Amino acid sequence: MSKFWSPFVKDLVPYVPGEQPKLINLVKLNTNENPYGPSPKAIAAMQAELGDSLRLYPDPNGERLKCSVADFYGVQPSQVFVGNGSDEVLAHAFHGLFQHGKPLLFPDVTYSFYPVYCGLYGIDYETVRLDERFQIDVADYARPNGGIIFPNPNAPTGCVLALDAIERLLQANPDSVVLVDEAYIDFGGISAVALVDRYPNLLVTQTLSKSRSLAGLRVGLAIGHPDLIEALERIKNSFNSYPLDRIAIAGAAAAFEDRAYFEQTCRQVIASRESVTAAMEAMGFEVLPSAANFVFTRHPQHDAATLAADLREQGIIVRHFKQPRIEQYLRITIGAPEQNQALIGALKGIV
Repeated sequence: MSKFWSPFVKDLVPYVPGEQPKLINLVKLNTNENPYGPSPKAIAAMQAELGDSLRLYPDPNGERLKCSVADFYGVQPSQVFVGNGSDEVLAHAFHGLFQHGKPLLFPDVTYSFYPVYCGLYGIDYETVRLDERFQIDVADYARPNGGIIFPNPNAPTGCVLALDAIERLLQANPDSVVLVDEAYIDFGGISAVALVDRYPNLLVTQTLSKSRSLAGLRVGLAIGHPDLIEALERIKNSFNSYPLDRIAIAGAAAAFEDRAYFEQTCRQVIASRESVTAAMEAMGFEVLPSAANFVFTRHPQHDAATLAADLREQGIIVRHFKQPRIEQYLRITIGAPEQNQALIGALKGIV
């Protein structure tokens, strides 16, 4: 421990991202990256920014992107916040909306960045147990809280919570912010953005890393009541007043404007997910119903860690979590058709 650290640093337990191996020719199905590239229009827009204008600061408010997002979802630009990936947007929400002296609530099996942010910002939290099918029961959240957050679809399970259940949760918690983290919503769910005009306590976050294939660009956003957005803007402007560069703003805006490419690639991922699920179930795997670009699965006769190791020996990387309740599950990203075929072929040989 360095003597130069601030005292709280020694107690932090940082988030551990998915492995990014440097080896070539791997079938990389562990970090939920989209197998299809970004919109050609997004690439063209980014290339157009590569010039003398890079000597100038970008628009600190990212107005072009906010307008593109607002147009896509049918909201006002004042209801949109943009930042460096949804993780930064979430960090601002934790800092600006969840420090109320009561515990933040989130599922016991969920995105592992949530407890990390609680540690960073000194927020008490309580985990709420998913049911035996790994589903959220909104009645379990009827307890005092300083906010509620959950991914929808959930990560790493892929299970989705219906819009009417989210509405019941909002109605039962009018004095708390309910944050719905929609990193994977475009692969099979209905966005809660449809509810933001009716519920001033709802904040929806999304990322361009998954359904718009821009994980390398680091762009995220939030949509909600202007009062919630103002809190995020105040945090942002006290922390990093120029969060998105010119290239990111141009590429992200163009990605939202290219609806046809977005819809096409989402359909392709969904179709592949269904075929992978069917093939795995035929081999005896239990696969949770997924609305994401991955499947969460176990085999009753095979240890998950051993399966992951056997796949790795064949050059296929999947994600194995060691947490209680899910230590016998693997999370497997849906890849390109040839990657999915390699996965199924390898699993047939193993099981």
